[in-house]
Amino acid sequence: MIVKQLYTGCLFQGAYYIESNGEAAVIDPLREVTEYLSLAKSSNSKIKYIFETHFHADFISGHLTLSKKTNSPIIFGPKANPSFDCIIASDNQVFKIGDVSITVIHTPGHTLESTCYLLKDENDKPYCLFTGDTLFLGDVGRPDLAQKSLNITKEELAGTLYDSIQNRISVLPDNILIYPAHGAGSACGKNMMKETVDTLGNQKIVNYALNGSLSRTEFVKELTNDLPNPPVYFPSNVKLNQEGYDDFELILKNSLNPLSVDKFKDLMSLKDVIILDVRSQNDFRKGFVPGSIFIGLKGSFAPWVGSIIKDINTKLLLVCDKGFEE
Repeated sequence: MIVKQLYTGCLFQGAYYIESNGEAAVIDPLREVTEYLSLAKSSNSKIKYIFETHFHADFISGHLTLSKKTNSPIIFGPKANPSFDCIIASDNQVFKIGDVSITVIHTPGHTLESTCYLLKDENDKPYCLFTGDTLFLGDVGRPDLAQKSLNITKEELAGTLYDSIQNRISVLPDNILIYPAHGAGSACGKNMMKETVDTLGNQKIVNYALNGSLSRTEFVKELTNDLPNPPVYFPSNVKLNQEGYDDFELILKNSLNPLSVDKFKDLMSLKDVIILDVRSQNDFRKGFVPGSIFIGLKGSFAPWVGSIIKDINTKLLLVCDKGFEE
């Protein structure tokens, strides 16, 4: 059995690749899916399933692209309502991957469809839990990202999340590993740890949601108090992840067109066009296009772009070093 955490620093996001005896699965893939395909190809394995823990708000998932390239089904937990063909799994449903298995554990609260996936090894022993945005290290997922489109309050979702954690997660063996979808820096939680993997036993000591220090009422108050406003692009991302999107390769083909100086000047004069400069800070200081926005590729590039550029359909003129267009 192989379990790989594929962590993307600028998104503070963890995707996961699981492999056993010629079969593989991917959990919460990013939109650019080459790495998952390469991993499977390198060991002559077939990606059998693509699991989604929920409809992500902070990034566009690669579930549809990966499914198209591998002819593998996408799996969501109960209560998911996507606009495309997939498997809506039942609570406690089991999926075999080679000699190991994944059990569906429905854990609503962050969103109603939020689901954890319990990986059992070749001996049918629980090995790790992929918790999505339900449980982070030191924290839990915020309950206000889905409630605006539902007839439910964030307090009600927070209470549901408390029940999910106490009744579905805390009862699992202390020695299993916890693999969350995000780490410190993500806007999907308030106070995550910098680590990206831990044991459930240690989380029962350090995580306020698991250590028994709060009653249900106190937990709801703690979780919903002083929540910062979520980034404005979150609802657009949820919609794309739920309804579908254009292939990444098609977007690159239509977008990565070098421009002459004259053409660039013509386009920058158009309404609702943003000039985005992603070069190094030193190069930007030496000279820049008037009116351009600087967000360097190094650091938290993706969250800053998403926060500043409020409309996901905004037309962009990109200023970058050669070779960094994609």
